[in-house]
Amino acid sequence: MSSLDDAVRDGVTVVVPCYRSEETLGPLVDQLLPALSALTPHHEVLLVVDGSPDATAAVAREVAGAARDTVRVIELRRNYGQHNALIAGVAQARYGVTVTMDDDLQHRPDQLGTLLAPLDDPRVDLVYGVPVEEEHGAVRSLASRTVKSALAVAGVPNARDVSAFRAFRTDLREAFAHVTDPFVSLDVVLSWATTGVRRAQVRMDRRVDGESGYTVRRLLGHAANMVTGYSVLPLRLVTWLGLAVSTLGLVALASVLVMYWTGRIQVAGFTTVVAMLSILSGTLMLSLGVVGEYLGRLHVRSMQRPAYVIRPERLAASGVGAACDCVTDARTGHRR
Repeated sequence: MSSLDDAVRDGVTVVVPCYRSEETLGPLVDQLLPALSALTPHHEVLLVVDGSPDATAAVAREVAGAARDTVRVIELRRNYGQHNALIAGVAQARYGVTVTMDDDLQHRPDQLGTLLAPLDDPRVDLVYGVPVEEEHGAVRSLASRTVKSALAVAGVPNARDVSAFRAFRTDLREAFAHVTDPFVSLDVVLSWATTGVRRAQVRMDRRVDGESGYTVRRLLGHAANMVTGYSVLPLRLVTWLGLAVSTLGLVALASVLVMYWTGRIQVAGFTTVVAMLSILSGTLMLSLGVVGEYLGRLHVRSMQRPAYVIRPERLAASGVGAACDCVTDARTGHRR
């Protein structure tokens, strides 16, 4: 038995979040199934349709019908975002190793063996597929690096290697089984479960249809969500900024007092007053903005807004709930 056989002995689940991918789902599954069959007889593909407005859901059901029990469809009621869709799929995975990949044919199924190989080491729980050559433009690459910096701030190990092409041991999901955060990041919650992270260099293709939903603006917004959602660094920065401004104010006050006592001040300095008011006002506004961001997130979370909601009829139709009388918990995705 090869090392790769050891890594996938308990089977492989591939989770694919689907959004505006009606043209690529068929070719993707056609490539995925032979690649998985070559690795292990125990495998499945979960197509998580993330509220796509086009015919993606219909295409996914058609593909699943042709592949029978090997491909399952999880259809979300609305667009919750890529990471929420991924967690919905991970919660339904049946096999010991879970792989996540995009729906746009950039992640090549023939690279699954390379991605899974490091999992043969029992100390490795999570592997990221790192492209041999970066396919993004300069602006998009800068935004991507910003997101990875935000992940590092949030405490994610090996943040520079993070990518959407991942392989990890499915039991890691127990660390985030009760996460209901609408701003969730799969990479952050995986970092709660393990530090056994490795990288694997893989070949990737360019997107063959349409444009990525992750624009520069959305990537930067995602970075801001991670920094404010999983880190107290902004609060600490405000604290240090307040300390620095307070020190500057004390120095300025001491200087003015010395000048007053030595008789060098004849008229109160209008410029000095305006400058100090500007500095203090700016600091106060920045502090209020950061505190407001945290309060806003506390408010959203207090409403217990679910990270995703699955259509039960879609689960039954695709074979998830057909074999047993079970109910899917909308908050955790687990069946009971």
